Amino acid sequence: MRLLYQDIILRDMCEADIEDDIRWNMQETEWGDWDAPWEPIEPMEPDSYRQKERERLAAQTLPGHRLEFEIDTADGVHLGTITTYCLREDFNWRENPAEAEQTEAYWGIGIDIKEPAYWSHGLGAQALSAFVRYHLDGGYEHLYIQTWSGNFRMVGLAEKLGFQECKRNRGYWQVRGKFYDGLTFRLDRTAFEAYCAGVPVL
Repeated sequence: MRLLYQDIILRDMCEADIEDDIRWNMQETEWGDWDAPWEPIEPMEPDSYRQKERERLAAQTLPGHRLEFEIDTADGVHLGTITTYCLREDFNWRENPAEAEQTEAYWGIGIDIKEPAYWSHGLGAQALSAFVRYHLDGGYEHLYIQTWSGNFRMVGLAEKLGFQECKRNRGYWQVRGKFYDGLTFRLDRTAFEAYCAGVPVL
């Protein structure tokens, strides 16, 4: 599946993405300073990872409604990933999403633009807008973003698209010796529609 929106493409993973994953996890890891930096990037053995991912791609059966996509620029530069995870009513991760009614469950959205040269160009906003629209069109209404207060880009992006803070755990995460709040934002659909229509979100 491929979804074109403005200057980005959301698409299913392909075998060519494996080498980018290895590079992003072993060499160009700056993105990890912002995405859950309290969790170290796990060591990777490239040959084993290639084999495992090739086998997984060959065997996978994709669902009708995708919960994750790769992100490309419109001219084919692979930028990163966007994904969905299931939450409980208390906004903690749901260990077994199969227990939840798909369109009625609470869904968290995570995005990683892993190429720093493409940060702060509006491509994350485009990718997230396209992904939110895709979920809304698929009947998924309870959409959330979770981040930490030190990730100013993600906080700004969430607020820009009309997500509103609904939970704050003060001093929840320790990053590079400092404590930061854990934040959960809930999608305000009216604000999101206004953003998509080009109306300033107040």
